[in-house]
Amino acid sequence: MDRPTDPLPTVWNPDSRVGDMLKGKRGLVVGIANADSIAYGCAVKLRAFGAELALTYLNEKAEKHVRPLAEGLQARIIAPLDVQQPGALEALFARIAQDWGSLDFVIHSIAFAPREDLHGRVVDCSAEGFAQAMHVSCWSFLRMARLAEPLMGAGGVLVTMSYYGADKVVGNYNMMGPVKAALEASVRYAADELGEKGIRVFAVSPGPLRTRAASGIAQFDELVAMAQDRAPQRRLVDIGEVGRVVAFLVSGASSGMTGDTVYVDAGLHNVA
Repeated sequence: MDRPTDPLPTVWNPDSRVGDMLKGKRGLVVGIANADSIAYGCAVKLRAFGAELALTYLNEKAEKHVRPLAEGLQARIIAPLDVQQPGALEALFARIAQDWGSLDFVIHSIAFAPREDLHGRVVDCSAEGFAQAMHVSCWSFLRMARLAEPLMGAGGVLVTMSYYGADKVVGNYNMMGPVKAALEASVRYAADELGEKGIRVFAVSPGPLRTRAASGIAQFDELVAMAQDRAPQRRLVDIGEVGRVVAFLVSGASSGMTGDTVYVDAGLHNVA
């Protein structure tokens, strides 16, 4: 059963504001590919609560899809970022330091695995494919945390995106299961290491969503159907719902939380 929530605007206007919970906060959102991206749902909701945004696109091909969305959200910084390119992350954070001088939050919503490794058994994956998946999907988050740390002198929030396949075996999720498990463990360790500086760290675990990245998972339609049938709410969540939870985590309302994996999956993870 589909229950649509509030639509996401592609062109920003003051009427889209829903509050000032994040007014005065500045943050980086990484991972927008198009208007169906989880990162875009996060960006829209963060902006709706008053945050100023820095947004990235992967390359020139992606820019034509991302830039109109970023401009529609009045992003203060719009920059390229391919985390596999040496020095790319450092260049981005140097620009943020120059333009803003500080940073309040980072939203990391990128993942990648070579198709041939993703579609095979975990025990058959190549060393190169596993290393690439770990680099893009996990290590890049840790590197962003390290680069954000000196910009978060007054504290801050780091959020990455996971999936239930990190905790339980999910058919066809394959190699990304161990990779996301490493990501969730990294969140816990980073939360411990950065907690004294007032930096809180979270993983958000949405249910299956029809994003471009998800299209690479074999038999994804079956995974979607399973989620709709088994979730207590008998539906999928949408990127706006994920975005609202991220806005809560970024806000002071979640000040007593850190190191958690927060599920936004219509209750699916609770069903055996």
